[in-house]
Amino acid sequence: MPKQLFALFGNPVSHSKSPLMHNLAFKAFNYEGCYGRFLLEDGEKLKETFFALGLKGANITVPHKEAAYRACDFLDPFAQKVGAVNTIVEHDGKLHGFNTDAPGFLKAISEFDNIKSILFLGAGGTAQSTSSLLREKGHEVTLLNRSKERLHRYEAEGFATYTFEDFTPAAYDLIVNMTSAGLEDDTLPAPLELLEQLLPQTKACVDVIYGKETAFLKLSKQYQKPTKDGSDMLLYQGVIAFEHFTDDAYGFEAIKTAMQKAFILA
Repeated sequence: MPKQLFALFGNPVSHSKSPLMHNLAFKAFNYEGCYGRFLLEDGEKLKETFFALGLKGANITVPHKEAAYRACDFLDPFAQKVGAVNTIVEHDGKLHGFNTDAPGFLKAISEFDNIKSILFLGAGGTAQSTSSLLREKGHEVTLLNRSKERLHRYEAEGFATYTFEDFTPAAYDLIVNMTSAGLEDDTLPAPLELLEQLLPQTKACVDVIYGKETAFLKLSKQYQKPTKDGSDMLLYQGVIAFEHFTDDAYGFEAIKTAMQKAFILA
């Protein structure tokens, strides 16, 4: 069988561990696959780029998860519901879209006890999928975003939504940075004065960014809060994506074991 090609699409992508994770898994299972990365500036060119590169599958990171949703010919029911795709697999010339972010996130936060109310800082593609699944599992999700525009969809679905201007800080069990703030600098995902009122009241804090201690996590630790970066979420969503790439040929735990080495090697 000729080697199948896979890639990560996003902007930026240079920091991502996804290529190493998937290539380690391909090697562990002697699977004829190779996974790279592609800096995609225009999300609307995702589909033509996918085929131009001769890919079998791809993962999609910020800011193109909604564009990936539009690029797909067929959608998994959950991806259809949330309007965001982070995993694409080609079958017979058609693109099939899935969302593995939400189940990956849910598994990652399962180690925190007694989490009921959750505040999302940001309302992009990752927040779309995770808010829906978390509510299905009985969590109360509130979204806080800089602008009102991205919040309309959540309002229509019955979520509590606020902008920085109309938000009154309250107690939440878990606060999650769903934005890219802090990825390349020390930017906070919300105004400092709001965070200084929120953090003393929360039980734990999560940042979906991984591989560095962001300004948000540093600030959270100043309030002695348990913190978690996005490494576990990345790992678990990657395992589920790999299952899609390989038609469920390998078990979850075996894939996880192979992929975990990426966090030791890099």
